[in-house]
Amino acid sequence: MFKKIFGSGKNTPVDIDKDKLPKHVAVIMDGNGRWAKSQGLLRSAGHLAGVKTLKKILRFANDIGIEALTVYAFSTENWKRPKEEVDFLLSLFSEYLAKELDEMNEENVRISFIGDRAGFSEKLQNEMKNAEERLKNNTGIRFTIAANYGGRDEILRAAKKFAEDTNIDAKNLTEADFERYLDTADAPPVDLVIRTSGEMRLSNFLLWQAAYAEFWVTKTPWPNFSTEEFLEAIRSYAARERRFGGV
Repeated sequence: MFKKIFGSGKNTPVDIDKDKLPKHVAVIMDGNGRWAKSQGLLRSAGHLAGVKTLKKILRFANDIGIEALTVYAFSTENWKRPKEEVDFLLSLFSEYLAKELDEMNEENVRISFIGDRAGFSEKLQNEMKNAEERLKNNTGIRFTIAANYGGRDEILRAAKKFAEDTNIDAKNLTEADFERYLDTADAPPVDLVIRTSGEMRLSNFLLWQAAYAEFWVTKTPWPNFSTEEFLEAIRSYAARERRFGGV
């Protein structure tokens, strides 16, 4: 009934009802820039610190049996940021894939990307494709990175794909049919959305998939987000009664 958890190399087990674990956790990793400013550092330092936090949370989520973890890495709106910051983020993204892929493979992680890849360089698109191909047979946590992603954009692209598909009559279209055209076609629905740094909005993230997700918000900026807080969010989720509109 209970699953023993030894997260992040700790020796103290935590008991969690396995049946109440969220299958799919989505994270809006907010606050890197504000954290850096509070430390008197450049925003780039905040993004670097955020990558370290992501690595820690991914490993912990895999340890405790979360089936899928999706993180908001770069939105369709992030192109509005200063070019210097955008270039740094894309360079960091590429560097992250190069450095962490071996370790993710050893830890049985399966990686995927959602969003409009056409906005990225051919080099980065190839790196994303190669990462997916290399880890596709792993059976651990499904780690999805949302890059050049926006929920509205995803739904619009899905609608266009459906319109081009003549195999389904629009009059008979179901939600299950439509979901096959989304970027997350083979992923479970989002159970829990975690947002750091205190903002109380979805910010165009997984609008379809998070329709019945539970929300957990912390004022902690992403670079300071810990496995203890992640576990607190999981416990909060496990204690809630999910009725999906029923009584």
